[in-house]
Amino acid sequence: MPTVQANRLIHIGKALMQAAGATPDEANAVATGCVNANLAGHDSHGIIMVPNYIDRIKAGHISPGVKWTIVQESPTTTVIDGHWGFGYAVTRDAMKLTIEKAKKSNVAACTVFRQSHIGRLAAYPLMAMEAGMIGLITADSGRSPKIVAPFGGREARLGTNPISIGVPSDLEGPLYLDMATSAVAFGKVALAASRGEQIPKGWIIDGEGRHTTDPKGIKPGSNGALLPLGGAEGYKGSGLAVMVEILCGLLTGLGYGVEPTGRHNDGCFMAVFNVEAFRPLATFRKEVTDFAHYLKDTPPSEGSSGVLYPGEMEFNKEREREKNGIAVEDATWNKLRNLAAEYGLTGQLEL
Repeated sequence: MPTVQANRLIHIGKALMQAAGATPDEANAVATGCVNANLAGHDSHGIIMVPNYIDRIKAGHISPGVKWTIVQESPTTTVIDGHWGFGYAVTRDAMKLTIEKAKKSNVAACTVFRQSHIGRLAAYPLMAMEAGMIGLITADSGRSPKIVAPFGGREARLGTNPISIGVPSDLEGPLYLDMATSAVAFGKVALAASRGEQIPKGWIIDGEGRHTTDPKGIKPGSNGALLPLGGAEGYKGSGLAVMVEILCGLLTGLGYGVEPTGRHNDGCFMAVFNVEAFRPLATFRKEVTDFAHYLKDTPPSEGSSGVLYPGEMEFNKEREREKNGIAVEDATWNKLRNLAAEYGLTGQLEL
């Protein structure tokens, strides 16, 4: 399992994406987004996804170089058709537009439909945080094959339907929530399968509704399913997933259920809140920081190393991996090498 510096992984990802037909901007958005996920410790959304995206380009499920369009808008709202472009670039631009509207109107919201996978969700609220605003985003996979069973069921009817919220502060690292409404993101199961590892009990069930620790016991559109967040109280995660599906599937017009012949289709709902419309930004940032330290000062429970504020674990991982590099599983590294050979880039990328 090679260990690779982040800037080299970005270079490899950009070169392969461009060779597959992505524009320089799209290739940079995808490669940087993937490697930033690796840096934060979310390898399921990292460089492992690049071969997947190239497969989708080849299948015609992603349309490189297309321009998204605004279908409907008001001073505070926008509806965007991504025309099957790269979700990393479409959602980035949608968040930029939503931030600009929030600067003028204090609150703004946007929906996006017909785009490919958007990667690690936290990337987009982080943009709002940098502008001194609170950012929120939810996402689902439209009518793509589902992977999560609703609470009490054994058949997949929902997506992993993640939620991310970011809040500006004066902390060393960003404070944000980034979570799937399933017990775990499917990419983490796929990552375990590629590494030949078992997974914890409580992540998935097989086609008979039985708990299993074999990550190969589940595939999108087949038997088996991820469980909703919450374990014995999975109705909470299931309820959250339903609300995300409504915001990202029904409010966007993507619909619900499964269209087996359709493309992967990330529907998004995002909102941005201008802190200055509610409190002075400097005061708010300081109070969020003080609140985080108040939580961190809690005496640790048995077996715990102490309290971390939301996002601190990822920040610590990022600093460690920026210094020491990112471990890439052999299965993924071999796919990258094969793609480099296919596109005649082996020597250029030193793979």
